[in-house]
Amino acid sequence: MRIGLFVGSTGSAPTVAGQVQQVVEAEQDGFNSFWFSQAPNKNDVLSVIALAGQVTSRIKMGTAVIPTFSRHPSTITMQALTAHAISGGRLLLGIGTSHQGRVESQLGLKFYKPAQHMEEYLQIVQELASTGKCNFQGELFNVNVSHEMEDAQAFPIMVAAHGPRMLGIAGGIADGAITWMAGPKTLDSYVLPLVTKAAEEKGRPAPRICAAAPVAVTEDESAARAAADRDYGRYNQLPSFRRMMDVEGVDGPADMAVVGDEASVERQLRAYADAGATDLMVSVFPVGDDAKASVARTTALLKSLIGRI
Repeated sequence: MRIGLFVGSTGSAPTVAGQVQQVVEAEQDGFNSFWFSQAPNKNDVLSVIALAGQVTSRIKMGTAVIPTFSRHPSTITMQALTAHAISGGRLLLGIGTSHQGRVESQLGLKFYKPAQHMEEYLQIVQELASTGKCNFQGELFNVNVSHEMEDAQAFPIMVAAHGPRMLGIAGGIADGAITWMAGPKTLDSYVLPLVTKAAEEKGRPAPRICAAAPVAVTEDESAARAAADRDYGRYNQLPSFRRMMDVEGVDGPADMAVVGDEASVERQLRAYADAGATDLMVSVFPVGDDAKASVARTTALLKSLIGRI
């Protein structure tokens, strides 16, 4: 299982330069990947990845995820092709439909047929990225575009997937799934079977299962769960994430946090690998008064596990 770092509203540096430096340090520490979420009020993460690609050489850089309703598929394809070229082919594009409340209340758009939207959107991005042109006539999109980028190369695309149809799209059309608030039980009994079946039915390679999880190494588990509730409690109100927690059999995001001392956290992370995760995307969150020391302790354990789980 590949281990990467994942930042969003928790863990992200507040400036573009700081975010680029986070990628540089992650590469120096030996991590396989570094993932950014695309918040509606934050920096454009594909631009950050392009900048980081110029000062790194090995680490993969991913988006987890960029919402699709806010960007036309031809636009995101050109942005992704550019970042992929600048980084020497190290982009992992993760996309998702986001949530009805955000799409409708913030963007003023109709959250209409999200699974159909994703299926068509994905086909457009793949065709344009791989062939340089796309003439697509669908139920929701009618697109006839091309590009003239001589250095363009197709990139892997993962889909944020929690419902059955979206998991089928992740395996049957995309290169894999990105999950959040899905633990080992959910991966093993729900995510992996649906994604794998869809890939097999289409004769496609085994898909990536990129599982994101909040992690903190600490002796004080009760304080860690309180901190997790503070940082991630809002996900309890979003139906797609609530579905995953129901499958896992937990009350809320605080219960999804991987917390404990080094030995305990290692056992819990190995369970993700045993459940079929190919990539672990770790959101490190601080516990206690000394946030820097807390993050450093967790990061040290993660570094020690690279290549061992």
